[in-house]
Amino acid sequence: MTKKWRICVIVSFWLSILTSAAIAQQEQWLQYTVANEAWQILGDMGVSQPRLSSEKPQGVELPQFKCDEPLFMRWNTPMVEAGGLWMALDRTKKDGQYDSVYVDSDADNSLTDETAYQAYRQDGRYTYFGPIKVVFKGEEGPITYHLSIQFYEYQDRRYLYIRSAGWYEGPITVAGQQKHCVLIDQNVNGTFNDKSLNAGSSDRIRIGKKDSRDTRFVGNYIEVDGVLYTTEIARDGAYIKLAKAEDVTFGAVRLPEAITEFAAGGENGLFIEKPKEGIARLPVGKYRIDYWRIERKDDKGANWQLLGRYFSGDSGLLTVAADSQVELPSLGEPIISTLETQQRDAAYNFGQDLSGRLGERIELTREGARPQAPKLRIKNRDGTYDRTFSFEYG
Repeated sequence: MTKKWRICVIVSFWLSILTSAAIAQQEQWLQYTVANEAWQILGDMGVSQPRLSSEKPQGVELPQFKCDEPLFMRWNTPMVEAGGLWMALDRTKKDGQYDSVYVDSDADNSLTDETAYQAYRQDGRYTYFGPIKVVFKGEEGPITYHLSIQFYEYQDRRYLYIRSAGWYEGPITVAGQQKHCVLIDQNVNGTFNDKSLNAGSSDRIRIGKKDSRDTRFVGNYIEVDGVLYTTEIARDGAYIKLAKAEDVTFGAVRLPEAITEFAAGGENGLFIEKPKEGIARLPVGKYRIDYWRIERKDDKGANWQLLGRYFSGDSGLLTVAADSQVELPSLGEPIISTLETQQRDAAYNFGQDLSGRLGERIELTREGARPQAPKLRIKNRDGTYDRTFSFEYG
């Protein structure tokens, strides 16, 4: 009887584990949402800037344009076989602004079967179009996606900015707790599951409260309430799967002990760490430093903060391995202050630039705002001229 009881307990135990794993891997579906100028609502939305040309694209059927010089551009997306969709800007008035746009919304290499979108707003040098609907062919049926287009024109300068006008969001369950999930196509290519060593090529994910702005890179992992999960995100953004990460190998990154917060991202996702005794732990892999932060209070209790980010080239790259420790002694203080001067006739302009030792940009704040600008004292050799000037930001 005792042996049978033990066998039943073991079987029940393993069934419980398998059942829990199956629940964790279930698809959790999200709702697709569309809005004009969605980047104003969500933030963390990137922009695509295709090249504008007056040269007609080969192999594309074109409508009868109303202006003599339509402008053409190609939006790149892996969601269509050709790798991109053609668009064209037109004018409804001969001497007016470009105020309508054609988009090959069904990817058939023809604009003749498309209805032009009219601008919904013109603001000085900018013209706004959207939301513009495109339809991709998916394995289980059509997939709808939306774009926002912003056109800039001033004298001989013309630029086109394309952003996503749609995103996915909705409630999901994580470890028995309800959270709100948001998926953002940050690199504006029609997919929501891109992960990359470069932040600009990685999509974005939020898991937390509905109004949370805690945005992470889409990657192999995401940390929620201090627990690490593996992620599986549908290419079209319709659902997400989460499972508690098991048997993850970590490596160590040694930082100057003054650094209070350190963030690095890559295909594993974005990790924001609070180093302990100068040590941050990350899953093994390649990363690019996203930022570092130092916080300190002065003798009056005011909170000062140094933030270093926007590393250039390969200066912010690091590889975390299981059997070694990455040393980053060049982060943090001291920072480099550079005074720039320009002379125009009898006037002089001065500017101050703060940078880190790896070339990253430095932001200095006091109680969350820029501190008072520094002063400049100019004194000649014999002391007959001695004046102090106050700098102004701008």
